[in-house]
Amino acid sequence: MSRLLGIDHGTKRVGVALSDAERRIASPLATLDVSKDEQRVLRQIAELAVEWGAAEFVVGLPLNMDGSEGPQAKAAREFGRLLERVAGRPVQFWDERLTSHSAVEAMGEADLTRGQMKGRVDRVAAAIMLQSYLDAHSAGMGVTEP
Repeated sequence: MSRLLGIDHGTKRVGVALSDAERRIASPLATLDVSKDEQRVLRQIAELAVEWGAAEFVVGLPLNMDGSEGPQAKAAREFGRLLERVAGRPVQFWDERLTSHSAVEAMGEADLTRGQMKGRVDRVAAAIMLQSYLDAHSAGMGVTEP
C-alpha cells in the first residue's frame, strides 16, 4: 500500500497530513500559506506527494451540519479538481465537519499560545479528517465519498 495525503483546504491556509504506508495512522505534516497564490500551494502539495510517496489525496469537504454543500464545500471540490490535474493523482473527498473545532480543543490541552496554535490547527485538522477516513475504510464500512 502507499501513503495518502490529507488536505484541509482553507482560504488563508491549507493543512496537510500524511498517512503511514499501511494507511492506519495519520500525522500532521505541514501548513501552507495560500497568500493569494493557490497555484503555488497546489505545486507544493504535489511536491509533498512525490517526496513522501503518496499515491492519492483525501480532501476535506466542509459540509453543513445538515449534510448539504455550501460555498466552502464547493471551493474544496474545485481545489480538489485542480490538485488532481496539477499532481496527476486521484482525489477523494471526505466529510470534515467539526475537525477544526476538534483540533482547537485537542491543542488547547497542549498549553499553546494563540499564535502557536494558528499555524498548527490546519495540519492537525487535516490529520483528524484523514484519520477519520482511514478508520472508516479500515473497518470495511462500505463508505462512499460525500
